Order: sequence, then structure tokens, then C-alpha cells
Amino acid sequence: MSDLLWVAEVQFAAAHIRRRVLAHTLAHDGGYMSQACSAADLLATLYLQILRLPPVELPILPQPFAGVPGPRNRAYRSGAYFNGTPGPQHDRFFLSPAHYALVVYATLVECGRMDPAGLEQFNLDGSSVEMIGAEHSPGMEVMAGSLGQGLSQAAGVAMARRRRGEPGRVVVMLSDGEFQIGQTWEALQAMAFHRLDNMLLYVDCNGQQCDGKIETVMAIEPLRARVASFGCRLAEVDAHDPVALASPAQWAPDGRPLVVLANSDPCRGLEPLRANTPKLHYLRLQSDVERARYRAALEHMQRCEVP
Repeated sequence: MSDLLWVAEVQFAAAHIRRRVLAHTLAHDGGYMSQACSAADLLATLYLQILRLPPVELPILPQPFAGVPGPRNRAYRSGAYFNGTPGPQHDRFFLSPAHYALVVYATLVECGRMDPAGLEQFNLDGSSVEMIGAEHSPGMEVMAGSLGQGLSQAAGVAMARRRRGEPGRVVVMLSDGEFQIGQTWEALQAMAFHRLDNMLLYVDCNGQQCDGKIETVMAIEPLRARVASFGCRLAEVDAHDPVALASPAQWAPDGRPLVVLANSDPCRGLEPLRANTPKLHYLRLQSDVERARYRAALEHMQRCEVP
């Protein structure tokens, strides 16, 4: 597919991802809206251009939570089945910041992997479509737990795939707030030591964490130099430029895990959200005036969607 065609497809999907998350936020008086604004282009590019995933036959309707895995629970399966049944040549995708789950669900819908009706199950008792994604949630393969744990699990999978001789990659999405956490740095150190160049990490660098701006809560800069000092290969791109996002994924492996710092705008496509700065982590609608402002923004999105 030419760049012109796939980029238009990604932009169309990203616009619809933001729209779906905003509509959901309005319906539930709250949601992780800034994550959709900052990461919609990244997730759309991952699913439509970067990830080498097997297809699914039809958009899948999520099944109810089947209980925890164990020898007496043969019905259990992880939510990775939305990414198809992988062979050795396919990529495996891991979401580290599990609070981005709704954005991933919207992405799965836009990419034809999840039935839109699945969003109606969001955060209901007995549902697998959890607010904070777990290992049984659509698109998820592991429970990332507290922030910073998903990368270590993905690194273990990458090491196993390397030892088995599988050519498929392990692709991880992280948030920049996870670089405030020691386990992230331990994982990077281990990945570099074991030369896991079958790992591709995309970081949504939106400058935000739950208590406000990263730079005022606990600064992580100079992030590029720090990550490189741990033995990783680096790229820094615009998180809203699909071509720039996709380019590092084509680089030939060189023995180092590849980390792509994707600089993003946590209010991209939703200007009213800037009024909530610096508290952008979770949008909780608290007045009729605020709801009306976001309903108007949703109507504007519907009128101005990418063709």
C-alpha cells in the first residue's frame, strides 16, 4: 500500500478513536481522554502499519470473564486472541500502561478486530472489557499490574522467542511516566545486556502523569540520553506523524532493543481539554456547562472527520 493510502487510513482511524473515546467519556461522565488524544495516531499506526499480526475472521464480541487461569479452568484464554493466533513469524503486542485500555479497545474496533458492541460491556461486573486492562481484556496478553511491570514481562517473552529461534518481534507500548519507576530501568538494562533486538518499544511521551506534569512531579529528562546510556537504540519522532512513527520499525536489528520516543500532545484534536491543564490524567465531567462544551466538541469531530 502506498504511503498516501495507508497514512490516510491511519489518520481516519485515529480521528475515530478519539471520537469514540470522547463519546464514551460523555456517556459515563468521565474517561481517560488525554490518553486517547496523545496515543490515537500511535496505536492506529501500530495496528494498521507496524504490527505483523495474523488476521481475525470477523470483528470479535468480547466474552465474559471466564475466571483466572488454572488446571480446572479450560475456558480461560488471554485477550490476545483479538490480535489473532500468532505464529513464530508474527509480532506479539504488549500494552504496559493498562489505563490506556479504552483507547486500545477503540483501536481494535476501528481496525476491524473487535465488535463495536463490545464497548457497551466496558467496566461492567463480569465483563472482560475492564477499565484498567487485565490479561483477559481485549488486546491484552498479560496483566501489566502497577505501571512499569509490563515491560519486564514483555522482555521475558522476547528472550523466550529468541531462544526458540522465532523471527517475530515483541512490540511494547509504554507511557513516559513509567520512566519514573525503577523496574522500567532494570528491564532496559536486562534487555540491552541480553541483546534483545527483537524488541521494539514505543513510548507515548505526553509529559503527563496522574498528579500533573511529569517535569514538576519527578522529572525524567534528559530521557533520550538516559535511555541510550542503558544500551538501547533510540529514535525520537512526532507521535502524530504516521510516517515518522512507522520508519524506525523498518530498521534492521543491530543487537540493541529499539526505543521510539513519540512526542505527543495530550490535548490533540480536543482543544477544550486544555482548560484542565495541568490535571489531564483523567477527565471527570462535573457540570452541565462542561458536558455541553464536550458535546459541542464531539459534534465538531463528527463534522470534521478525516475523509
